[in-house]
Amino acid sequence: MESYKRRFGDRSDGRRIRTANPIDRISPYIMKTRNSSANLLRDTIGVEAMERYIHKKRQEGLDDFGVLHVILAAYVRTVSQKPAINRFVSGQRVYARHNIQAMITVKKEMTPDSPDTVIKVIFPPDATAGDVYRILDSQIKQNRASESGIDDAARILDYIPGIFLKFTVWVLNLLDYFGLVPKALLALSPFHGSLYITSMGSLGIPPIFHHLYDFGNVPIFCSFGNKYKRNELQADGTIATRKYIDYTFVTDERICDGFYYASALKYIKSILRAPEVLDSPPAQVFQDID
Repeated sequence: MESYKRRFGDRSDGRRIRTANPIDRISPYIMKTRNSSANLLRDTIGVEAMERYIHKKRQEGLDDFGVLHVILAAYVRTVSQKPAINRFVSGQRVYARHNIQAMITVKKEMTPDSPDTVIKVIFPPDATAGDVYRILDSQIKQNRASESGIDDAARILDYIPGIFLKFTVWVLNLLDYFGLVPKALLALSPFHGSLYITSMGSLGIPPIFHHLYDFGNVPIFCSFGNKYKRNELQADGTIATRKYIDYTFVTDERICDGFYYASALKYIKSILRAPEVLDSPPAQVFQDID
């Protein structure tokens, strides 16, 4: 993202939005938490074009390239064109995040007893689908080879007795409210970032509406399910079998208005219908308002 000179009121992970409408500035004081401000959307996308694109990318040598990479790349591309969806609310104020950070829950090994861990991946706004694949693949391999900083931080907190841990979290919340959490700790936190994304398809179930976390500042949670077939009646009276994927978004409505959210979600869907646009960087990366 474009670099800005930090001003009073900015945070280490974002700059304060100062020119928003008055209603946008007071809404965080009325809707105080992310879950009380959450909007839920469920949609469906045909996967024929996506499957052709995935097959092409795998032929190009991107092993295991899949739906996750396409959706994640579509989100990154959308942020480059509609940056307000990468805002967040902290301390009852709205900020534009400095970069694009996605959190993904992965298993060390694909076995029932294997522990889950969260990886936090930073993507440049002009990333192509190939860039998203390579950055994510590198992070997953690195995480599976050794303990992540997130795992180490969780292990340290786990040593703290319950009553003192509760106090520790309260202190962290207080520091976060005033934007005083150390930058190194924000880099490790799975609760501070742009987007959580999870695949229910790997579990063989439909996508869930996952709650947002009131701790931290992640404003969007995306979940997508497994592929399924549907028989559809055509205009000529024949029956055609189509493949679909359902996906959900849970969003913090305080970061931008409904019209902007709708345009961003429609933009993501347009990319999923024609993912070839992800082979090239965007012609222009747009910056958020001051």
